[in-house]
Amino acid sequence: MDAELEKSGAAYRALSMPFYMENLLGQLDAICGQGAFSLTCAGDLPLASIATRDIAGTAAGLLTDLSWTGQENLPVFGPDRLTPDGMAEVIGQELGRPVAYRRVSMDDYASLLRARGADDQAIKDVTEALAAQDHGIYDADWATAKPTSTDFRSWCREVLKPAAAARA
Repeated sequence: MDAELEKSGAAYRALSMPFYMENLLGQLDAICGQGAFSLTCAGDLPLASIATRDIAGTAAGLLTDLSWTGQENLPVFGPDRLTPDGMAEVIGQELGRPVAYRRVSMDDYASLLRARGADDQAIKDVTEALAAQDHGIYDADWATAKPTSTDFRSWCREVLKPAAAARA
């Protein structure tokens, strides 16, 4: 769709967002019950992330700026450069108990999606996106990304920790 908009000549901005911190809320049972969360990426490489509230704030600011013209891709990342292992450490500190990161193979993740009812095209799309992330699709964006205000620790304190407490 971005290519079609570019061809039209219309003024537009496309936000490029990495891993949403809120994706971890879907793993609250595992984080609280097993002391672990899982993703498909390497535990020792930085994972670009963003809080959805920062996406909304950035988008609202752009939509109300009537002076801008042109076409632009805007990478929007949180201010941290944490690895999943580092994220696990922060989560553990904020929850007051050990939390570990466990890497899941792409095949195992595809099987999980299939078991949850995803069709073949959805599985292909998701695994291709995750593979691109693993192969550095966000690396070039680090240099030009507009850092937002919500760091991972603050998000854990303000969003993840209260969600975990509500489950207890």
